[in-house]
Amino acid sequence: MSGEADPRPAGEGTTSRARLDRGRGALGPALELVHTGRAPTRAVLTAELGVTRATAGAVAAELEALGLIRVDARPGAAAGSQGRPSHRLSVAEDGPVVLAAQVHADGFRAALVGLGGRIVATAPGCETVDADPAKVLASVVEAGTDLLRTTGRRCVGAGLAVPSAVAEPDGLALNPLHLAWPVGAPVRRIFAECVRAVGLTGPAFAGNDVNLAALAEHRHGAGRGARDLLCVATGHRGVGGALVLDGRLHTGSSGLALEVGHLTVNPEGGRPCHCGSRGCLDVETDPLAFLTAAGREPGPEVSLLQQAKDLIRDDHAAPDVRVAVETLVDRLGLGLAGLVNILNPDRIILGGLHRTLLDAAPDRLRAVVADRSLWGQSGGVPILACTLDHNSLVGAAELAWQPVLDDPLGALAD
Repeated sequence: MSGEADPRPAGEGTTSRARLDRGRGALGPALELVHTGRAPTRAVLTAELGVTRATAGAVAAELEALGLIRVDARPGAAAGSQGRPSHRLSVAEDGPVVLAAQVHADGFRAALVGLGGRIVATAPGCETVDADPAKVLASVVEAGTDLLRTTGRRCVGAGLAVPSAVAEPDGLALNPLHLAWPVGAPVRRIFAECVRAVGLTGPAFAGNDVNLAALAEHRHGAGRGARDLLCVATGHRGVGGALVLDGRLHTGSSGLALEVGHLTVNPEGGRPCHCGSRGCLDVETDPLAFLTAAGREPGPEVSLLQQAKDLIRDDHAAPDVRVAVETLVDRLGLGLAGLVNILNPDRIILGGLHRTLLDAAPDRLRAVVADRSLWGQSGGVPILACTLDHNSLVGAAELAWQPVLDDPLGALAD
């Protein structure tokens, strides 16, 4: 032990330790506030946590010492401002990452995602999906591992998004309808085994792709600030939905809530659906339905989603394309109106092809929803486009970041 005298006044070290001890329980909430952009300064952090400025400072310093955030102690004062500006807070750009993976009908993709929903690196997507989920997940994890080797970043967890309801508590993919995977494939266990096999030690999670897209948009995108957020999206095949209530995904008693794809929107002459019904949202408003309605034969060169989006962008004025847009908008609006009547959300966000349809005919879609809902124009719900690129990947990362948000010290302990 050094014989040098402590240069601090008597009791100052004890006071600092006491402040930090009081703030330990605030580390997770503080990190989440910075992670979601709700605490850009230490003053805002102090107010949001309801602690003293000194305690907020100790909490921010601890998160910075963990390599999770950065504290800018000398920000420039805003023009016309008075007094000393508050320290600015931001996520650490060179901090740890999580491995995020997404599998869909037209391939898979791996990425490294940092705090704040920042995609740090992505691997080129594969365009084929094997019928054996173990082979697919091993490949996507290996792609993520290559990114980790290249970047040299520390990985603290892994998350997977799949186009299927994921039943809890066992993590089973109950309806991978647009993959050749077996019903009930234990995707969470397989994914975790693949993660362990490459030497990664953090926890591994799996969830439904639209649920995860909604979570990402609520924290970092078009859903930020919504209390009851409804997300409906169609990606490469089929339609999914998700509901965020008070900041948390509503997944029901066993993870199977909001299977909105099986709302009937075209009972007369509708297409047969995988569920055994006919005219479901799932087969009436996805990319294949759009291409068929426009009289276009799908090609093998790019994904169905990209073909549909390109057709709307490049040939929107063509009569057959315009009619196809109106047909799908009317059916999507009918489904959304039914959901509004049941759920009464304060915001709706649309992803995938539905986002493109909203951009192509916003007034028509909003009018259909208003005309078909109980509340009409007076209770109109804002309908917005999702804003995040690769939001399901970002949402998969949110699953892996959650243990760190809950307990930064415990999650990052070696």
